This record gives sequence, C-alpha cells and structure tokens, in this order.
Amino acid sequence: MTLTPRRRRRIIRVAGYVVFALAIVGFIAAADWGRLSDAFFRSDVAGSMFPEAITVALRNTILYTLLAFVFGLTLGLVLALMRLSSILPYRWFATAYIELFRGLPSLLVLFMVGYGVPLAFPDREIPGGVYGSVTVGLGLTAAAYMAETIRAGIQAVPKGQLEAARTLGMSHPRAMISIVLPQAFRIVIPPLTNEIILLTKDTSLVYVLGVTSTTIELTKFAGDTLNTKVNPTPLVVAGLLYLVITLPLSQLVRGLERRAARER
Repeated sequence: MTLTPRRRRRIIRVAGYVVFALAIVGFIAAADWGRLSDAFFRSDVAGSMFPEAITVALRNTILYTLLAFVFGLTLGLVLALMRLSSILPYRWFATAYIELFRGLPSLLVLFMVGYGVPLAFPDREIPGGVYGSVTVGLGLTAAAYMAETIRAGIQAVPKGQLEAARTLGMSHPRAMISIVLPQAFRIVIPPLTNEIILLTKDTSLVYVLGVTSTTIELTKFAGDTLNTKVNPTPLVVAGLLYLVITLPLSQLVRGLERRAARER
C-alpha cells in the first residue's frame, strides 16, 4: 500500500508525539520523587518565606522592573530619534551609545553606576538610593535595545504618512509626535513587552549594590533563605514567583502579535 505524502506526514507527527510521551513517562518513572521532594519541595521551608516573599521581594522586583523600563523607554526614544537625525554628531553619539551598552553586561553597568558614580561625584548621589541606582543601571542597558526597536518601528511607518502631514502644514516635530510615533509604537509593542520580561530577570543582579531587608529582590531573598534553611526549596519558590510576572506578559505579547497580524 502506497502512502500519500499527507498520510506519511500524519504518521510521522503521531510517532513524534508517542516518542515524546514515552520519554516523559520514562523520566517520571525513573526519578526518585522522594528525594526530589525533600530537596526542592519542602512545604515548611516554602511557608517560612511568606508573606515577605510577596510583600517585599516580589514587590521590589516588580518596582525595579517598572522603574528601569520607564527610564529605558524614555532614553531609548531619544536615542532612536538621534539615530534618525540629519545632524551627524547626534547620529554618532547615539550609535556609539547603543554599541557600547549592548556590548556591556548588565552586571558591570550596575556596578559602575552603584560604585563608580559616587566615586566620580563624591558630593552627589543618585536620587532614590538603591531604587535610583537600579533604575539608571538597568535602564541604561535597556535603552540601547529599546532604541533600536523604536527606530525600526519608526522606519516601518510608510514615508508617505510623514510627507502627507508636512503637506497639510504640520511641522516635522508635530508630524512625528502626532502621526509617526503613535503608529511606530503600535508596531513595536510586542518587542517592548519582551524587554519588560528581560528586565524582570535582570533584577536578579541587584544584589551587587548591597540591598537591605527593605530593598531586597526575589533572587537575593531566595538565596538568603537557602543559606538559612540549608535547602534549595526557596529557589523553586522564587522561580515560581518570577513566572507569576513573566507568564502573563508572555501571553500579552502573543495576543498583541496576533492582533497586529490580523490588522496587517
């Protein structure tokens, strides 16, 4: 009996599902769930983390993320416009900034902001203490990526939109603000939402600034609890709390992408 290409693809797909299911079943059957439970899923250790895990650590993680995102988005917009400017020094500066901060690790930038700025300017400090340092440190790196995303969004808007606005008597700045930027942001909302997810995970680097009990974030809080309880269950709890933030954002990104696809 000769199989049609469609039937052959269906059989291969079903076989793939069966192999995957058997691999999962084999892993579940082979694992020592008693030892895993004692090591990673102790309810007493997990219970000792609450409510501080939510009221302090999770709250600070969300706050650090939002502050850095707002700072990075604002700076990224300025850099994107500078990249598209007809003034050469603006383009040179924006290009140099983007290449520099996309190449530097976020941990190094946080360290330079937290310790290098006070040394360079001993009579001044970043407002907000740790919150301000995190906002600037993470925001500087995020701005480099957001600038390129926003620039791509602006360039994706048909040039005829700007030309039509200028024909109607609008100045270039007003046309950009009223016509081009709103359309550009509709295009780049999904990748910008992905940037929030990346920033959420980057907040795990805040420990380098020497956080206190009131400014601690999820990863540092879980690490301190692990050292106290001598059990890795806090890391699992922290991972689940990160998912509380990132999974809804991932769903939002997919929804926005589907909506944009329908509109196109």
